[in-house]
Amino acid sequence: MNIILLGPPGAGKGTQSHRLVAERDMIQLSTGDMLRAARSSGTAMGKRVAAVMDAGNLVTDEIVIGLIDEQLSNPALDGKGFIFDGFPRTLAQADALGALLDSKGLKLHHVIEMRVDDDALVARITGRFTCSNCGAVYHDETKPTKKHNVCDNCGAVEQFTRRKDDNEDSLRTRLLAYYRDTSPLIGYYYAKGLLDRVDGLGSIDAVAGEIDEILTR
Repeated sequence: MNIILLGPPGAGKGTQSHRLVAERDMIQLSTGDMLRAARSSGTAMGKRVAAVMDAGNLVTDEIVIGLIDEQLSNPALDGKGFIFDGFPRTLAQADALGALLDSKGLKLHHVIEMRVDDDALVARITGRFTCSNCGAVYHDETKPTKKHNVCDNCGAVEQFTRRKDDNEDSLRTRLLAYYRDTSPLIGYYYAKGLLDRVDGLGSIDAVAGEIDEILTR
């Protein structure tokens, strides 16, 4: 089963992808992860990626599709379902992905939109902070540390960081970019009969339950 998770920054796509990997043995194809892996791989494609990124340029759709093609062609992954996380972002990318899947005799089964309220999403994201020692994620209101400035997971003291772009102005700019570039995909996949929606602001377990219900129909 191959699926796309759609949603704005902070909607929880990565969290739910990781859960599907653990529970359904699916393969998460995250654009960011693939680019980082390719850059350090030393392959011909990796060298192309490194050259573009080192020059400070955006990686082209052709390169991203090439990376996805490599993953779909990996015999070790044969028979596993794929989660497309962070791709496609535009209608052109959606067409390219559809053509690639068709060329390999594969199909897309579900496109799941994780719907959110912008104001609630801003509150969720701007309150996030992370332990720089172990990577545990916390939130000022919904998941504070049990002891002030001490990581619950590894016990590190005063080792917390916040992403520079996890502020209201930056997040609203990212949301505008999402609605401008990616939201047209909602209509695109609805017309193809592939679109389902879940409440992206529910608890992690509640969202996972909604996704599981869609995938087990």
